[in-house]
Amino acid sequence: MTVRLALHVNGRTHEVDVPARRTLADALREDCGLTGTHVGCEHGVCGACTVLVDGDAVRSCLMFAVQCEGAQVRTIEGLDHPLQEAFSREHALQCGFCTPGFLMLAAGALEADPSIVDDPERLRELLTSNLCRCTGYEAIRRAVRGSSPGTASATDRSTPGTPH
Repeated sequence: MTVRLALHVNGRTHEVDVPARRTLADALREDCGLTGTHVGCEHGVCGACTVLVDGDAVRSCLMFAVQCEGAQVRTIEGLDHPLQEAFSREHALQCGFCTPGFLMLAAGALEADPSIVDDPERLRELLTSNLCRCTGYEAIRRAVRGSSPGTASATDRSTPGTPH
């Protein structure tokens, strides 16, 4: 069964015909041509496919595209956030496969509650919900902390690995 949808992605409407059971990740990549959302495990574990739906971070491999009818979806292609510069500055990426998911996860969290950077345990819990096999998480944590106004920047660190 095919369903006609109007997917609102990054401020643009995509009229698409999709199978009723097509995931949001596949619809974004195959039907909207937005390949920045990566598909890793396809079980919602790795977080590579994280996008924002009405401001909430979701695993797009676990959501059907039809569930997004009328919702606002934001992908890495629509992100314009200080996190991107901070990830570069802090070397918070290596292979880059997980990066779009981390950026979307962190952007959603910071937009919902900027004070998350002031609570190391909450920030750790957030970031460990996505998987990275290359960098470890310290540079990613520094990037998220350093992207938020009023937090220490990369140049303010005294010793790597020491909390700010």
